[in-house]
Amino acid sequence: MSEILEFGHPPKQAHLRRLAHARRMTLRVSQLDRKITLSVPKRTRLSEAQAFLEDKAGWVERALDKVPDGAVVGPDTHIPIEGATVLISAGAVRSIAREGDVLTVPQRNSGKRVAAYLKHLARDRLVASVDRYGASLGKAPKEIALRDPRSRWGSCSSNGRLMFSWRLIMAPPWILDYVAAHEVAHLRHMDHSAAFWDTVVDLYGPTDLARRWLRDEGPDLHRYKFSD
Repeated sequence: MSEILEFGHPPKQAHLRRLAHARRMTLRVSQLDRKITLSVPKRTRLSEAQAFLEDKAGWVERALDKVPDGAVVGPDTHIPIEGATVLISAGAVRSIAREGDVLTVPQRNSGKRVAAYLKHLARDRLVASVDRYGASLGKAPKEIALRDPRSRWGSCSSNGRLMFSWRLIMAPPWILDYVAAHEVAHLRHMDHSAAFWDTVVDLYGPTDLARRWLRDEGPDLHRYKFSD
């Protein structure tokens, strides 16, 4: 369990993590939930950690100001779908219908209905992408599951089950394809060795842009809330 330190005015809480391999103190503000984490070398004194936090209080304030507010999805809001900005519009319809950059939804439970629509679309796109890369590799997963994890976009279990974040459907298609290729490559290499990355490149091509997009833009996909 991490220790909690209070600092700044007004008081804020930081989670203190002691790491055996750390050589210096590092501070992080989560773009997902605004959590403040201070990682320190294992033998760092609490007084040193506290002083470091107080010295960085201004930086933390600026970092918190940059965290995007959550966006509740409903009529007259915009969301990204496959990288394109789409307007959610309420209409006299029984099921969701998309025409161009407008997604028409029933007024009742609109957020949950949009989430269901995105999950269905995500499964179709991910299954097609996994099938394509799996055929190239001569590997097929035992199962494909969709979840909404906060810390990863996909995973591969030792028994060949693939898991993906359904929020990938909001990213540009080449991002979804990269994550699909990444997890399919794990069907051959259950690690992140050089051989694994060679396989990803063979399947997908250069990965730098996709990895950078997920690092810089990916957290923004988690700010959309789909409960009415």
